[in-house]
Amino acid sequence: MTSTAGNYTIVCQNPHNYERHDIWHFDNPLNNPNCLFFLQYSLIAIVSQCIDLCLKPLGQSSIVSQILGGVLFGPSFLGHKKIMLSNPLFPPKGAVIIETSAAFGVMFFFFIIGVKMDPATLMKTEKKAMIIGLSVFIFTFSIPTGLSLFMTTQVAMDKSLSNSLPLIAGSQSFTAFVVIAILLTELKILNTDIGRLAMSAAMFNDIIGFTFTAVQFAIMQNKGGTFVGFFWIILSVVALFLGIFYVMRPILLRISKNFSSEKHVNEWFIIFVLFFVLLTGLLSEIIGQHYIMGPLLLGLAIPEGPPLGTSLIAKMETFSFGFFYPTYLAVTGLQTNLFKIDYKSMWIVSTIVIVSVVVKIGAVMLPGYYNNIPLKECFVIGLILNARGIAELVVYNLWRGTKILTDQEFSLAVFSIMVINAIITPLIKFIYDPSKQYNAITRSSIQHSKGDMMDFRIMVCIHKNENIPTIMNLLEASHASEDRHVKVIALILVELLGRSRPLLVAHQQHDILRSTISKSIQINNAFQQYAQQNKGYTSVELFTSISNYETMHDDICRIAVDRIPNILILPFHKQWAIDGSVGITNKAIQYMNINVLKMAPCSTGILIDRGTIDITQLFSRQSSTSTSAYHVGVFFIGGADDIEALAYSSRMCKNENVDVTVVRFLQFGLENSIERKRESNLIDEYRNINKGNNRFKTTDEVMKDGIEISKSIRKWIDSFDLVMVGRQHSESTMFEGYEEWSECPELGIIGDMLASQDFLTKASILVVQQQKIVQRKFAKNKVERDHMLYSAPIEMQIRIDEKTRST
Repeated sequence: MTSTAGNYTIVCQNPHNYERHDIWHFDNPLNNPNCLFFLQYSLIAIVSQCIDLCLKPLGQSSIVSQILGGVLFGPSFLGHKKIMLSNPLFPPKGAVIIETSAAFGVMFFFFIIGVKMDPATLMKTEKKAMIIGLSVFIFTFSIPTGLSLFMTTQVAMDKSLSNSLPLIAGSQSFTAFVVIAILLTELKILNTDIGRLAMSAAMFNDIIGFTFTAVQFAIMQNKGGTFVGFFWIILSVVALFLGIFYVMRPILLRISKNFSSEKHVNEWFIIFVLFFVLLTGLLSEIIGQHYIMGPLLLGLAIPEGPPLGTSLIAKMETFSFGFFYPTYLAVTGLQTNLFKIDYKSMWIVSTIVIVSVVVKIGAVMLPGYYNNIPLKECFVIGLILNARGIAELVVYNLWRGTKILTDQEFSLAVFSIMVINAIITPLIKFIYDPSKQYNAITRSSIQHSKGDMMDFRIMVCIHKNENIPTIMNLLEASHASEDRHVKVIALILVELLGRSRPLLVAHQQHDILRSTISKSIQINNAFQQYAQQNKGYTSVELFTSISNYETMHDDICRIAVDRIPNILILPFHKQWAIDGSVGITNKAIQYMNINVLKMAPCSTGILIDRGTIDITQLFSRQSSTSTSAYHVGVFFIGGADDIEALAYSSRMCKNENVDVTVVRFLQFGLENSIERKRESNLIDEYRNINKGNNRFKTTDEVMKDGIEISKSIRKWIDSFDLVMVGRQHSESTMFEGYEEWSECPELGIIGDMLASQDFLTKASILVVQQQKIVQRKFAKNKVERDHMLYSAPIEMQIRIDEKTRST
């Protein structure tokens, strides 16, 4: 039974009603609270996802569609008095259950956010991020709040709006870390310089905002207005903080030590932690704070990373982020009534919000200018820090529950969140393209390096320890000598688990890398051994990237831009077992490789480890000069990528323990083509460079179709320890139809054939893509690479052109 008393709706339910409400008892199933609850959740999820699918092409973030999913069923649309279509689905008696479940879920959501945050990194925020965060909070709090106080005295408005306007203005200074992290993840710019700086500034701003909110809650709870009452409230907050960090945290740490050698913790310990979550939420409410305060602090107290932090996130992240988070947003939309808003109030709040947005952007640009940050980047960071989300909604819901905000002010606040996010998200996508910072404008390939005397720079990415032996063999074959030094840039790829902030650091024994130290030590030892074997001829730099695979390509390309390697080696996403079958497949690595191939500022290679040669074998061959022990084959079909592979092999054959065989496949009937003559002249030049070196051989095979190429490759493949092939080749009718059967498009046609499980071989494969160059802005014909990429090294160019003209 429901009745209306004044402005409040009283809902009465019989707790002893045990009647069955289903179709078999000729009753409406929606009279059953369970059926109603399940239907509400299902409708919200389906409608929100449909709206999200429609808005995604417009560049909108998920928060807009999720709030709109609730607004659609609320009093603003289907639940309006003139329509009343949603009353059977969302009656007042069902609001209590769904609102309670959403509030319960948001508590666990903030607990997981706390687990993913590392307090150590909060205290090590870089100086310019701290300055930006402090500037944003001071200016965005003082100017809008001052403007709101001025408007309450000079502009006629409702008394309720006059009382709540300073609070709405002050809330504009919030820059919640969780909101920024969700936005950056959706935009896929979490690993960019702008994303990292925005995250750091938001984290520092969060510290100030969290303290300010706690004090504000204390003032609100101190109804007597006495200093003694305020003191006891603050003291209770401090006691909760100390209890979590000095009582609960040591207990959890002591227990977690028992699982330090295990990948996963026991179920009973997870349940014990969840009990602490509920307990801290209860204690927060008892002392007059919001129930998310305790779980958030408890999450911060739990050690991030494996085993405990990773296990908790693995079990709760999907449910919290995929279920609780969107449900809370939708329930907030259900409570939003746009018809309660009058135009005058909307104009007043809109003025405050617009001023706050402009001030926040200016608060970023001012310190950014003095820290030599480009103004465009400052503007983008300002837009990012203007994002609104669940943190602000929690505050607005609390104020609505305590009658600080009326339905009108609450609806205005929620509406402003939707509008701001609807504007800034596509605007950021339009202004900022992260891939442009990796566009190559200078040569960084093997073919176009300035002679063999120049240092050879090779960057290798390591996903697992199993990648090390083949990578080390490749480095040894690259030939470090007195006049041909090798500079190695190694990047360890670690999936982001138990953290919310990606890290890219120079490898060292550092506390933020404590969860990956065992893996890093093994890799570090391998590279130290390599450096000692080639003492004085090599240098090694080691980095670690802890990030999501979706954005890890940004870290890879960022280091490549800074270190300018001649070639970047990526791990393949498949790992072979001893019997030749595929043991492990990681699709996330495959997507990462595809993104790197699109953006890499240098030549790129994907290393497919199918060999069985032990790492010590190639080291031992250094002492044997009687015969070449490491056999490298180059399958040359034509094109810039094959030429890059040829250039790499020309360097390798300088190593007295490596021999190279270039197998050139020629299409029958194209003997007089200009392209073939140019490639023939180029190969002749490489023969001249290696004149007198019997470890460099070439052979030609004339083919009519792709089937003959496949047969010839099978004939040659077992003669080599390493096979190099270009990713893309010159257009040819021999490969028509092959792309339709390709399983790994990032490898190209031949590379995909060699990596197929049906193609039995023990040879490792390196698929090479030559560096892509920025297209000229006013080029008439759009081509993938400009003409210089198909040219020889500088010292060979004149002779090749002369030969081509004479021919």
